[in-house]
Amino acid sequence: MLLQIKMYMVMAVLFGIVYSLVSVAGMYLGMGTFMFYAILATVFMFVQFMVGPKVVEWSMKVKYVSQSENPKLHRMVDELARQANIPKPRIGISENNLPNAFAFGRWKSDSRVCVTRGILNLLDDDELRAVLGHEISHIQHRDVLVITVISVIPMIAWHLAWSFMFSGGRDREGGNTIVLGIAAFGIYILTNLVVLYASRVREYYADRGSVALGSRPNHLASALYKLVYGSAKTSKDDLKKIEGMKAFFASDPSRATSDMRELKELDKDMSGDIDSSELRAVRGRKMSVSRSGKMMEMLSTHPNMLKRIHALSMME
Repeated sequence: MLLQIKMYMVMAVLFGIVYSLVSVAGMYLGMGTFMFYAILATVFMFVQFMVGPKVVEWSMKVKYVSQSENPKLHRMVDELARQANIPKPRIGISENNLPNAFAFGRWKSDSRVCVTRGILNLLDDDELRAVLGHEISHIQHRDVLVITVISVIPMIAWHLAWSFMFSGGRDREGGNTIVLGIAAFGIYILTNLVVLYASRVREYYADRGSVALGSRPNHLASALYKLVYGSAKTSKDDLKKIEGMKAFFASDPSRATSDMRELKELDKDMSGDIDSSELRAVRGRKMSVSRSGKMMEMLSTHPNMLKRIHALSMME
């Protein structure tokens, strides 16, 4: 419930910023000019929303599989979808060795859940089900749509900043316009950070949703732990190929090396996974996230992995 409230608060803050932009733009440019950029940004968002699934499929080389081709995957997704009370998503496999999973689609009836070949070769059944529960939870909460909608706000701020900074003359009014352009650019940076924060909140929300759908917290924690180590072994060339897609993933593969340094002490028995006792031990310890780790988190779509596993430990 707290995570849902945070998401609503983020949306309220962003739309409050938009209201301020409307007021200022209406004063200096006239509502017509502002409406042009608002409509333009909305059109971009709509196009992105409509063609986005095809871009994801093409970028990740997704092949949809039938029940006969992968009955285990279908069984897990079918059970989770029924528990979440959503239509069963289409199921795809990306022939990519990077271990991860992702969900996308325009709405619940158009949703798709995909896994990479790498994650199928890495996780056991309980861990895989926990990750699939995380992705089903994204669909259940409609947070892909929410992120798409609020992402239009930095776009509006960017277009306004560009217009203000390069449309003014040398007179006093032109000087005021440039100042407003700089302010709009600052708002663009601020709203981008807020959208990234909202994205991180939705990851915590999906983790909690996976547990609500019946997964054990230690199974999801163990899966995330393995995804970090599996991603850290992935070549830089392979990571570059999915750079634009990482916001969709269950974990951020570009941060795997730094996450690995912070997680190295969690697996006390060196078994390669995190069991219930090891997760409970995380709950009782003080988190120590480096300054660089905190800075990286601010600029990331995903929470710091140590903090994320600590949040799971509170559900154990």
